[in-house]
Amino acid sequence: MTPVHFAFSSAFLLGLTGLAFHRTHLLSALLCLEGMMLSLFIALSLWTLQLDSTNFSASPMLLLAFSACEASAGLALLVATARTHGSDRLQSLNLLQC
Repeated sequence: MTPVHFAFSSAFLLGLTGLAFHRTHLLSALLCLEGMMLSLFIALSLWTLQLDSTNFSASPMLLLAFSACEASAGLALLVATARTHGSDRLQSLNLLQC
C-alpha cells in the first residue's frame, strides 16, 4: 500500500470512527460525513488518473455532485432541527414525535 492510499484510507476510517463514536451533535455527524465523501472523491480522482482511462473520468464529478446534494440536505435538516428543537443535540431528538 502506497503512502497516498494509506492517507486516504485512514482519512476515510477517521471520518467513519468519528461518525460512529461522536454522535452528540448533528453538525459533528454531518462534518464526519463530509470528510468521508471528500476522501472518497480524492481517492476516486486519483484512481481515475492512475488508470489513464476516459471511461471513468465523469465518476468523480458525479460523486462530487451527490456530495453537494447531501451537504445541502444535511444543512437544511440542521436548520429545521435547530428551529424546532432549539439545539442540534441528537439526544434531545425523538423521532417518534413530529
